[in-house]
Amino acid sequence: MDTLRALEAFVHSVELGSLSGAARALGTTQPTVSKLVAGLERSLGVRLLRRTAAGLSLTEEGQRFHERSRRVLEDYGDAVADAREGIRQPRGLLRVSAPVTLGQRHLNAMALEFLGLYPDIELELVLDDRFVDPLEGRIDVSLRVGGTLPPDLVARRLGSWPRVLVASPDYIASRGNPRKPQDLLSHDYLRYAAGDDGVLLDGPEGPVPVPVRSRYRVNNAVAMLDAVLGGAGISLQPTWMVAELLAQGRLVRVLGRHTGPAQEMHLLYAPRRHQPQRVRVLVDFLAQRVAKLPGASAHQAA
Repeated sequence: MDTLRALEAFVHSVELGSLSGAARALGTTQPTVSKLVAGLERSLGVRLLRRTAAGLSLTEEGQRFHERSRRVLEDYGDAVADAREGIRQPRGLLRVSAPVTLGQRHLNAMALEFLGLYPDIELELVLDDRFVDPLEGRIDVSLRVGGTLPPDLVARRLGSWPRVLVASPDYIASRGNPRKPQDLLSHDYLRYAAGDDGVLLDGPEGPVPVPVRSRYRVNNAVAMLDAVLGGAGISLQPTWMVAELLAQGRLVRVLGRHTGPAQEMHLLYAPRRHQPQRVRVLVDFLAQRVAKLPGASAHQAA
């Protein structure tokens, strides 16, 4: 077991770029990781890592040893999972990351349902609108809404949700209902802080760029939705976020024949040949539940 722990310390140090990062991932201290790696080097009789003020780098021997060490750890994890799955139900801790609004409006209820189905599993839900690096954050499964997909993770597509223009009934009663995209220029348009002004809509006439400017920008989806509900203006929102509010009459569609770029969701997890049973059941559960979120487009992933 000491050899396996030393291999874990070495592989995590390489992949996280520092001994302190490996210590956090392994739940130990930086001096302990340093001793484990040094002991591994002594037992092999070769230098694996160069330690400089700029960080860590692999020696030529370390480069060859790193890839094989990673495969050894994966194979060991696979063997342990195979041995355990036949004698017990899924168990252990799962850490899941997701955007704040998705977590509050939908994922929290899914998590509680999942815990009811699997009493031996512990679940930690990490809500953050910023993408949490799975390795650095010790995340088992990430739910990614839009954005660039990391090339080193498996991305399971869940579906696509259009974006629609919405406003509160009070705002429309006070300011009037836009009849064509260019009418948005005379309205208060709310947008997220990242990105440029303007909005691209798709309608019967094809793509329509509208050079709207926004007096109010916010980098949080919950705050944005609260502002729209409070009558502050018109905003482009994904249907998974607003479908229920539209059905309740708390929001109304604006320019109902036009939509914005669709928003896709993916589940991200490590590319292992044999995922732990608890990860597999969670991925399958979320794939089924998330794909049924309101407002999904007609063509979902299988």
